[in-house]
Amino acid sequence: MRKILRTTELNGRAVMRATGLTPSQLVFMQLLEEANEQTAGYVAGRMGITQATTTALIQKLESHGMIKRRKGDQDRRQSWLSLTEAGRSLLAASPDGVQARFQNEFNKLVDWEQAMLTASLERVAAMMGNHDQDVAAVLDGKPLIELD
Repeated sequence: MRKILRTTELNGRAVMRATGLTPSQLVFMQLLEEANEQTAGYVAGRMGITQATTTALIQKLESHGMIKRRKGDQDRRQSWLSLTEAGRSLLAASPDGVQARFQNEFNKLVDWEQAMLTASLERVAAMMGNHDQDVAAVLDGKPLIELD
């Protein structure tokens, strides 16, 4: 457990030094990049985060000029998010990080291994008192980060 936490902490610091963004902000931007334009709800669902966390990420990224919002054509209450040119440039220069490496290795596992690992991580999250988060949101087989 300590090794996982330490690796995650070191990766977060490396991402911050290289980009000025947190790993969560970077993943948020990567999800927007893969879809070109998306709603906050879609990204929140893919990341497995709450609407409040999503709002905070959007405000931070927008204040740094990394993303932009536009009101929906059909429903003016809905906001569509996309990367700015500055956001695209930063993503192109950013490191892959531990999440991308993990996702790449996870996708190499056979189905039963993926299911077993997902169940184990959900159990660990529950033991740590994190009953709200769904580990499967991160390990759903859909890459959070597209690796070319």
